[in-house]
Order: sequence, then structure tokens, then C-alpha cells
Amino acid sequence: MSSEFRHARSALGARMRELRAESGLSGRVLAARLGWPQSKVSKVENGRQSLTRADVVAWAEGVGRPDAAAELVGRLRTVETQYRSWRRQLAGGVRPVQETHAAQGKRTSDRRSFDPTLIPGLLQTAGYARAVLTRYAGIHPSIRDVEAAVVARMERQKVLKDRFRSFHFLVWEGAVVSRLCPPTVLADQLERLVPWLADGNVRLGIVPFGADLRVPVGVGFSIHDDTLVVTESWHAEMWLDDPADVALHVRAWEALAESAVYGPAAHRVIVRAARALREAH
Repeated sequence: MSSEFRHARSALGARMRELRAESGLSGRVLAARLGWPQSKVSKVENGRQSLTRADVVAWAEGVGRPDAAAELVGRLRTVETQYRSWRRQLAGGVRPVQETHAAQGKRTSDRRSFDPTLIPGLLQTAGYARAVLTRYAGIHPSIRDVEAAVVARMERQKVLKDRFRSFHFLVWEGAVVSRLCPPTVLADQLERLVPWLADGNVRLGIVPFGADLRVPVGVGFSIHDDTLVVTESWHAEMWLDDPADVALHVRAWEALAESAVYGPAAHRVIVRAARALREAH
């Protein structure tokens, strides 16, 4: 858990405790009014309890301050924006995660992303997506709805057809050679990338292994309208909307883009990967 997340959740808890104290209610009375265990009230106020929008709205109404609901919802959004654990997100399956990203995709007009080890989800074939999600299920046992998630991911790709939106994908060459799926599936995936090398509202660049790099490859991330960054680690996904965080990722993306190749040069990287795949099998 990041220190930023702990600070944001502690700040939310402190504000909720302040509202309860102002109302003159004890934690026991408020818990009874909300139908919660008293321990939950204590955990909330000490920043040790995950909350939903319904929880904070109920709290505002329970302490007689329904006017504070919007403030608490805004503070909760800050907490969720910074840190979303995979364990918590995947408790409801993979499909809801895909649907959350689909909703964000519909709000985004200009997206830039970098992927060091995977083909971007919006460019994946169904077979490749199935293989990747199945492998993630090996470390996230809560993943049980792979097929539903694949369908949702394919549905998300319809946004690429909207000519009023722009997409600029960067991938490290490792993403096109990583064998996270059977050879035939990877061959199909490589072939699927070729049409995206042409100029249009979707642009694909590849950072070759031999490129001179201005920055280390690092982790994958996506930038949405220069106002939101989505990135992840093994244990969590972070949605960052602080202007300084966004600006940092924009600088990293621009540095990586300077090392990328496009068009025929990018096609040669894909051909090289396909040839190596055939020779190995």
C-alpha cells in the first residue's frame, strides 16, 4: 500500500470523525444508526477501512450532515484515484474491471500509452487476451471469468473506430516477442498489428531493443487527455490525476517516443519477431 494512499485514506477518516464529533454522536450510537459493527466506525475514523460511495453518503446522513455527502464522495474519489488494489478490484471478477476501463475510454478523446511487455489491450486478439488473462489467473486466484473478460475487452475495442478520438500506442520490442501464448496465437496477434502501422486516428510505434534510450523502459502506463494516468504494479492499479504526476508521465512518454520507430521500420520489427517465432517452431 502506497504512503500516498494511506495518507489520503487517513485524511478521509479524520474528516468523517470530525463530522461525527460535531454531531455529538458517539461511535456506538452512530454504528447502531447505520447498522454497522462499532469496529467498522473505528476503522473508518482511523483510516483502516475501505469505503464505498454508499458508505460515505450514509455517514453524512447518519451524522445529520447530508450537505457534507458531496465533500466525502470527492475525498473518496481521491483515495480511489490514487490506489486500487487488484485483490479488491478482482473480487467481483475481471469483467467489471474491463467495463470500468471501457467507461474511461469513452470519456477520453486523446490517449497515449506505453506497454513494455504486453500488446495493448485495445489491440489484442481474442486469443491473445485469453492467454494473458489466463496467466494472470495463476497469481490472482480470484480471476474466474476469463471468457466474459475477453468478450468485454473485445467490446472495448470498438472505441478505436471513432475518428474523433486519437490513440498513440508505444510498445517495447519485448511486447512483440514475449511468448505469453501459443505460437499460432502470437503469430495471429503480430499479423493483427500491421494495419495499425498506417497513419490514422490510431498510431502504433515500437521501441526496438537496439534503440538509444533517453529513459529506462520502466512500467506500462496510459495518459488520458493529459489529465489522468493509469498505471499498475503486481498488486495494484493506480489512477493518478495530480497535475505533477500527469506531467511526469507525459515527460516519460515523450522521451520513449523519441526512441520509437514507425511505419516500415516498425513493420520490420514485427516481421523479425514473426520470423523468429517460425524458426523456433
